[in-house]
This record gives sequence, structure tokens and C-alpha cells, in this order.
Amino acid sequence: MSLLVVGSVAFDAIKTPYGKTDKILGGAATYFSLSASFFTQVRVVAVVGEDFTEKEENVFHARKVDISGIAREKGQSFFWSGEYGENVNEAKSLDTQLGVFANFNPQIPDKYKDSHFLFLANIDPVLQLNVRRQMSHAKFVGGDTMNYWINGHRENLLETLKNVHALLINDTEAKMLSGDPSLARAAQKILKMGPKALVVKHGEYGATVFFEEGAFGIGRHPFRAPTLPIETVTDPTGAGDSFAGGFMGYIASQEKLTRDIFKRAMFYGGVMGSFAVEAFGTERLQKLTREEIDERYKVFRELTHLD
Repeated sequence: MSLLVVGSVAFDAIKTPYGKTDKILGGAATYFSLSASFFTQVRVVAVVGEDFTEKEENVFHARKVDISGIAREKGQSFFWSGEYGENVNEAKSLDTQLGVFANFNPQIPDKYKDSHFLFLANIDPVLQLNVRRQMSHAKFVGGDTMNYWINGHRENLLETLKNVHALLINDTEAKMLSGDPSLARAAQKILKMGPKALVVKHGEYGATVFFEEGAFGIGRHPFRAPTLPIETVTDPTGAGDSFAGGFMGYIASQEKLTRDIFKRAMFYGGVMGSFAVEAFGTERLQKLTREEIDERYKVFRELTHLD
């Protein structure tokens, strides 16, 4: 089934202990769509500037991602520059230029409105809610957010959370959103805000999904998925978005939601995130094959004894 993602398609300049890049393709919707494309048909709504060329288009085309919903505007695309030290879980922002993204007002093309699955990537919660209203018939809606929206746009974010089925955020964001230092209590508080499921990403330590009681008919017991030890994390920039793409992509490829489907989706999310960090930008995702994904998934199963 079709999966629609609304978010940023951007350019990044990244420096890590393993090297640096000057300007490469990035953005949440980019990582998400490339990752999800290994599991289902993906459509993208975003905005780019005049610096987005046929070269960048071909990255999406190679994975058969539908980018006809990407608007082209005069000006420059969203640009972010960041640096990672030895702690690859934290990036130091060096430069942020919104460019045409500053006036992004996503309008869903009519031909996209039959998408059964929707992911609201990390953008202004007002825009997320506007998209959700345009996609009122979506079967399953996932969403992302960050500390900027949690701290400065809380009321708008809370309104958006009432309209998503699953929220995907990290430990720090979960504790910040809930105001509770205990992750278990934080999860329960967030689930009361609206989402039926909360996926908390723990970086190199995997991810945990928490459920509202009775949600999807699968009970409330959480499930923890580990991640593989990666010897060299070359560039962690798109790991979370790649995780979300694997998670949502797998769910969108299934006929119904069950606890086992959620568990496998968590594993596939971890698999996609683990590949994304092996090279700068989307380079690893561009070269990835489904055979490699399935092989690493088997390693995950053996590591955890998943039936």
C-alpha cells in the first residue's frame, strides 16, 4: 500500500571523526523515503530550491520513490551544517539556512490522497495537523517531533498528537514532552496525549515501543528491540529517519496490524538505521539491496531469539 511522507528534502554539510562532506543530499523525508522504499510504494511532499537538480532527483527515481509532490521554488533548498564529536548521539549545529523551506505550506496532491499510510516528519506541528486534516482517511499515521517544537510550540504539538496513531521520538524528547525523568512513566503520559503507540529510540541501544491499553487489539505490554553493534558510525545524521522509514515501510506492506507486525517493524527500523550510519548522507541507502536487509534482519533474529 502507498505510504506518504511529508517533510524536508535538504542539503547537509557534515563533519565526523571519520571525515567530512561539503554539500550532500539529506533531509528527514529523503532518508525516510529511501528507507521505506524497500518495503512499499512511497510518495513525498516537500519543497526544494533551484539547487535541487536532476542528480538529486535520480536518487529518488532509482528507488522508484514518487517525488511529483515535491514543489520547486525560486531560491535555495534547506541547508544544515553540523559536526559530531566522539559522542555520535549529539550533533553540534554550525549553520542552518531555511531557504525555501521557511515558507513551506504542504498541499497534498489529489492523486496522493488515496495513500493508506502517512508519516508526518519533523516539521512545524501546525503544518503536521494541516496535512493530517487533508489526509483524514489515512489508515495509519506516524509522526515525529523535536525539542524545538516541544519547548516552544507545545499547544500546537499537543493538538497534533491527538491525530496520530504512533509517535516516534528519542529518550530525551520523550522525557521532555512528558516532563517526567522516568521513561516508563513518560511513555504512559504521552500515550494519554493521543497516540496509540509510542516508539522511543535509544540510539545505539535500540528502541522500545509502548502501547495504549487495547490499542490495535494487541495489549499494552512494551517491546524492546536492540540494535547491532556497529564498529564505525561514519555519519549518524539520518539514522532516526531511516529507522522511521523501515518501521513505517514494513507496517505499510502488511495487510493488518498485530503485535508481531509491530515487533518486526521495530526490527526492520533498526536494520535500516544501522545501514544508514555506515556512510555519509544517503550513500549507503543508495547502494543497499533487499538481500542485505533480509540478511541483517536474520542476524537480528538470531541475536534476540525472535520467533
